[in-house]
Amino acid sequence: MSIPLHPDIERVLIDEATLRARVAELAAQIDRDYAGVDRLLLIGVLKGAFIFLADLARQLHVPHAVDFMAVSSYGMAAVSGAVRIVLDLREPIEGKHVMLVEDIVDSGKTLAYLHHVLASRGPASLRTCTLLRKERPEALSVPIDYLGFTIPDVWVVGYGLDYADTHRTLPYIGVLKRSVYQRA
Repeated sequence: MSIPLHPDIERVLIDEATLRARVAELAAQIDRDYAGVDRLLLIGVLKGAFIFLADLARQLHVPHAVDFMAVSSYGMAAVSGAVRIVLDLREPIEGKHVMLVEDIVDSGKTLAYLHHVLASRGPASLRTCTLLRKERPEALSVPIDYLGFTIPDVWVVGYGLDYADTHRTLPYIGVLKRSVYQRA
């Protein structure tokens, strides 16, 4: 059954089947890399990573737990500014194997900040898994150990990603029509 295209969406960039297949591939690679580890802590960055994290966690066979962080950027709505933590982890990560799970790397500022903060807390290991990375030459160079897809520099929504807290639950990743975000 085909899902009708939402009227705010210009086109589907990554369909549901392709997302499912890539998440399964990432989970298989993580299972291989963490074979023999007692427990992996997956840290999802809210709100955008929640669907990706849920699907990834369900595919993993390595023992794992899940926690969340939320961050906020200062500055204009569509431009990344300084990053601050608004929801922190419930427990210390010292000595634990940690994987930071992010929805999208755009400017790289959020991932760079979180990686720095978490590394300073003394985990046994720290890796990153991001669903999407935009092709942006000016983006910060950040460590991405597991990458779903590299995409063009377009505004995408769906599969957890949003515009003004809408479109998160679309089952695909779609390109938002420019007219939608320019009228705001």
